[in-house]
Amino acid sequence: MFALDHLPVPHLETSLPGPKAREWLEIDHQFVSESYTRVYPLVVARGSGAIVEDVDGNRFLDFTAGIAVNATGHCHPHVVAAIQDQSTKLLHMSGTDFYYGPQIELAEKLAQLAPGPSPKKVFFTNSGAESIEAALKLARWHTRRNRVVAFLGAFHGRTYGAMSLSASKLIHRAGFSPLVPDIHHVPFPRDCDNCASHKNRTLSACECLNEIENHLLHRIAPPEEVAAIFVEAIQGEGGYHVAPPGFLQGLRKLCDKHGILLVMDEVQTGMGRTGKMFAVEHFGVEPDIICLAKGIASGLPLGAIIAKSSVMNWPSGSHASTFGGNPVSCRAALATIELLELEYMANAAERGEQLRKGLRDLSLHHECLANVRGLGLMTAVDLVKDQPNWDYHPPLRDAVIQAAFHQGLLLLGCGESAIRFCPPLCITAEQIDLGLSILEDVLYDVEVAPLPRHQLEVVNVD
Repeated sequence: MFALDHLPVPHLETSLPGPKAREWLEIDHQFVSESYTRVYPLVVARGSGAIVEDVDGNRFLDFTAGIAVNATGHCHPHVVAAIQDQSTKLLHMSGTDFYYGPQIELAEKLAQLAPGPSPKKVFFTNSGAESIEAALKLARWHTRRNRVVAFLGAFHGRTYGAMSLSASKLIHRAGFSPLVPDIHHVPFPRDCDNCASHKNRTLSACECLNEIENHLLHRIAPPEEVAAIFVEAIQGEGGYHVAPPGFLQGLRKLCDKHGILLVMDEVQTGMGRTGKMFAVEHFGVEPDIICLAKGIASGLPLGAIIAKSSVMNWPSGSHASTFGGNPVSCRAALATIELLELEYMANAAERGEQLRKGLRDLSLHHECLANVRGLGLMTAVDLVKDQPNWDYHPPLRDAVIQAAFHQGLLLLGCGESAIRFCPPLCITAEQIDLGLSILEDVLYDVEVAPLPRHQLEVVNVD
């Protein structure tokens, strides 16, 4: 297997995009849906650990992990070996109609890992959106209720049910009406330091919790009609905002009071990214349903929902997935979990602390950086203007991301004007320092001479 770890990074042999990349971009422009959002013209050829190489031989430090998917890094040898071994035995048999070892073994492992004392059962899917859809169906089936609560700023996926639960960007919903009915959105606590309810760091009068109890359930949605509350412990696409201390506990109490299911969307936060297997473990809460995908199989398509056995009591035939729990993906997931438990979950916690400290240090010299936040290797910082008001500055955020790409560092945005940092969990201390060093150089360059607008957009290959 080809490894890139011993080669210098960043390493840029050509201008970006290079000649081979431009050829691929021309073909892509002709045949691939324009609905995809490409941040920059990167055509990847291979990857290893936290490094990717494009088709022109340019090497980049990857702080995106395929949008938090490559948990163990690109092409980890242990995961690749598991995939290769399984691919010589059984590629597919459909776990909805037949039994096979990898799916059963993974279900047992996930049930054991899930927080809380309640017995658990697992349903397998292919993606995060499918996991959300399955959880939505299960919640409505189990409770025999129709209404569902979700949060402003949430992102749960782009299929119809998941899209209806989402409220992070208008582009995700515009033009697709009618959406799934009886879904209600309430505020997520994302500015607690400036909230009167949190001056003493107490949830006794949390406005966001009160919005659900005293407004939504009192005036709009009768609690006996509400099946579930869907929530992210850290809002992903919405800006990497971490739920404040006590908030999820308050939701759990509210759900218990009214017989509502608490559904944790751990699609991005789960599988070790926050320094624990599931982000909800930081808050001491046992959900009724957990939704998983992304990092669960280190890059292979796989998702799952883990539910209390008392909740996952739907009958045979009520829901299924032909490809969900594919044996190759399940073997990749088992290998991934081994690596997470062995070292990468702890590494995520340590490197995350290092990253946030580095970002806070940078913010002392760059007033455009504000609100460093996160858990583990799910970290973000806002790009702002007009201190001390900290007005969001999306053009500056976009300029930083583009300039970083041209210096060999891959970054992604989220929220109004945040940069998210979600590197592979195998990232080293040296690579974190390198990424921070590149970011510092970029900040100096962009603050002095912001990129022209044409450089901020994906290259038009017409």
